[in-house]
Amino acid sequence: MTKSRATTLESKPNKKQDKKPKLRDGIIKRGNTWYYVIRVKDPETGLSKPKWVGGYATEDEAKAARDEARVTARRGEYVDRNAITVGEYLDDWIEAHAMQIKPRTLKDYRMIIRLYIKPNIGRMRLQAVRPSTITKLYRDLLGSGGKDGKGLSARSVIYVHAVLRKAFGDAVDVDQLIASNPVERAKRPKYQYAEPGTVWTPAQLRAFLALARPHRLYAFFHLAAYTGARRGELLNLRWPDIDLDGRTVTIAGSAGMVDGERIEGTTKSGRTRLVTLDEETVTVLREHRKSQAADQLLVGDEWRGQRDGYVFANGWGAPIYPDTVTQLIRDLVKAYNDPKNGPKPKEPLPYARLHDLRHIHATTLLLAGVPVHVVAARLGHADPAITLRVYAHVIRAAETRAADVFAEAIKSAC
Repeated sequence: MTKSRATTLESKPNKKQDKKPKLRDGIIKRGNTWYYVIRVKDPETGLSKPKWVGGYATEDEAKAARDEARVTARRGEYVDRNAITVGEYLDDWIEAHAMQIKPRTLKDYRMIIRLYIKPNIGRMRLQAVRPSTITKLYRDLLGSGGKDGKGLSARSVIYVHAVLRKAFGDAVDVDQLIASNPVERAKRPKYQYAEPGTVWTPAQLRAFLALARPHRLYAFFHLAAYTGARRGELLNLRWPDIDLDGRTVTIAGSAGMVDGERIEGTTKSGRTRLVTLDEETVTVLREHRKSQAADQLLVGDEWRGQRDGYVFANGWGAPIYPDTVTQLIRDLVKAYNDPKNGPKPKEPLPYARLHDLRHIHATTLLLAGVPVHVVAARLGHADPAITLRVYAHVIRAAETRAADVFAEAIKSAC
């Protein structure tokens, strides 16, 4: 009886031992999270050491990470994990790259990180982020990521995607914190790029330039329409950038506004380009330079410009703030359509944005049959594919006439 009693007692399981987590094929649960362990060869000593990695919500996630780590370890590409979070890494990343990012872009990056990324995945470990994590982030942002719980637009989420792709790409290539970029494999929302709206016809452009002719910044609008240059690129021009005898303008930088301050930097593509000028535009610029010289004589010692200073400056030679010319085109059109004195025009001029002058330039050239790569070079597009995408509707319109053009060419050869 006593022996039987002892045997029974000895056969009872130890509750403490039963609760102790067990390591199964390199996977173990500690608390509420799962861990895996693999052996990695130390490149300095050549010895194999265990590497523990945790923080996974489910056993399946830990197993998937373990399998991936085993493969990279065998290849000698294993990246040692650390505890840095997405938010911590992005803070370090944005500061490290602040000097390489344009001021306006830097401001946008900081806003995207602060409003949309950190609140959602900022506390996650950087190396625990999977493509599914990013896909879910995009889905959440589309559903309720905006102000007052409203969903963000697909375009806004695409911006979030661009920031994450760049940051995680640097985490792979520069900082070597992760082995691959999960953002590249995430499912981002589809976005239909908007085509430029209705712009002025050549006749309407001439009408606008005629009414702008008396204004001291007439040359700015003329050059914008005849080169397709961006607002900031034109406001950044200095006189040495313009070769009136050679009929060219070198566009090497851009000016913009950040937090109420005028900031100068590179062009949007980061490249310098040479744009040819027609004879009429050269004449307009010569007249503009004479007018600016007259302003300098009138102001005298109060002149704020420098030798070979800005092409477009205010009456004292100081650089112009970008919003000034943006508002001016609206004011000129409004004054034409609704004059204070005299009758209204029979055909009012449609309202257009300053940026529409760039679209008029591109549209007119494409419809005239100028090759896409030539138009892309004038506009400063890094890739003609951008021009094809933005002006697809214009190219389609030109393509509809291609069959007739070919047929007429064959007939005329007979």
